[in-house]
Parts: sequence; structure tokens; C-alpha cells
Amino acid sequence: MNFNPLLIIAGPCVVESMEVLTETASELKRICYQNKLSLIFKSSFKKANRTSLNSFTGIGDIQALEYLAVIGQKYNLPVLTDIHSVEDAKFAAGYVDILQIPAFLCRQTDILQAAGKTGKIVNIKKGQFMSPEDMKKAAEKVTAAGSPDVWLTERGTTFGYHDLIVDFRSLVIMRNLGYKVIFDATHSVQQPSLGLVSGGKPEFVPALSRAAAAVGIDGLFFETHPDPKNAKSDAATQLQLSKAEGFIEQVLRIHNAANGKV
Repeated sequence: MNFNPLLIIAGPCVVESMEVLTETASELKRICYQNKLSLIFKSSFKKANRTSLNSFTGIGDIQALEYLAVIGQKYNLPVLTDIHSVEDAKFAAGYVDILQIPAFLCRQTDILQAAGKTGKIVNIKKGQFMSPEDMKKAAEKVTAAGSPDVWLTERGTTFGYHDLIVDFRSLVIMRNLGYKVIFDATHSVQQPSLGLVSGGKPEFVPALSRAAAAVGIDGLFFETHPDPKNAKSDAATQLQLSKAEGFIEQVLRIHNAANGKV
């Protein structure tokens, strides 16, 4: 089967249970296989940057990573997870295929180098405070340490205290740096630290994603959950799993048209 070059990186925000992982991975795999798309399953094995002290951070590092490894094996999928420290890089690399650097940590040289030393693919999220041009420096820290492949992800830029805005020029600029560029559809509509938790405007996820596909991206990243309102993290922005198929097909049509595949 000839697969479309558009990567889909999707899954629940954080590992909550094997049941949520299994339901989500099964449905995403079906959708992507049907549309000849490569799926990378994502979920954070822990959340180290929650708004509130009392927010859910995880079910336990080892258990969460073991669950992710099981999902990867069961569905024959590459798996991506976030890391937050040098120790996380070494530890998580034993369970997953792709390491992700959270936006808040994209300038942290020791973490970037530790991720690169694992030899894994590394996805770096562009900080809400970073210019797209400066992501070249972050990527070079990873490649110099040994990673053969670095991706850069756009997730919005700080606009005031509690809002983000996407500058679509960044997709072009980062692609011109020579790296795969991913658009993070759900974090781009986040409203950081809105009260005790972060809020969001998920109604804008489809429109921003279509726009990104028209500009040109190598991958689409989004978080999805069978029951977002009861998700333990990012409940305000995760896409309802039942809406994932229509959403992916929308973006795929724009992506194909932009690349001459009507």
C-alpha cells in the first residue's frame, strides 16, 4: 500500500488507563489505515507542567511507559511521548520510538542533547516565546548529539496572558530550515492557566488545521479522547474521538489539493 506522506500524530494527552489507550489507538489505526495515512500514537507518560498543584500528573512512570510499549506492539505503531528531564530521555527511550520536547523546554540544552544521544527521532515543540528562526538552534543541539531525525512543531505564540495565536509564516520558515514541520492543532487553541486549569477554544481546531494543511505541513498533531470532558488533562482542548475521522479527512483533502493530489 502506498501511504500518503502526511503524518498523523494523535492520542490522549496523558496515559490515564489501558482502556483509554486501547480504545483510542484502535479507532485511530482504523481511520488512518482506511485513508492510507501513517499513524504515530502519542501520549505523555506523565505531566510535569500542570497549572495547579493538585492536577493529575500520571499513573506512575513505569506503568505508563509499559502501557505505551504494549500499545505500540499490539497495533504495530510507533509511539511518541514527552520528556521533561535528562533522566526521562534515557528512561523513556527504552519504551518508545519518538521523544518529544515540550514547548516550555525547547531551549534547555541538556534535555535536547540527552534526547539526541538516545538516537531516537526527536520532535521539538516551538516555545510560545520563540521565533521560528530560533528553532534551528534547538534542532542543531539535538542533531549534534546524535539524533538522525528532528521534527519541529508549531503550537501557537503567546498573545497576552491567556491566549495563543498561530503565525502561519512559522510553518514556512521552519520548513525552510530543512526539518519536518508538524502542526499541533489542539494546543494551538489552548488558553493557558485560565483559572485553576488551562482552557481552550476547540471550535477553532478544524479551521486552523485546514489552514496549516494549505500552507504546507509534514504532519498533523492532535490530542483526542473518547470522553474529553472527563479527561484528566487538557479536557478543554482534546478532540472527541468520535469526531477524529471527519476531522482527519477534512485536513487530508486540503493537504492533497495543496500538493496537486485532488
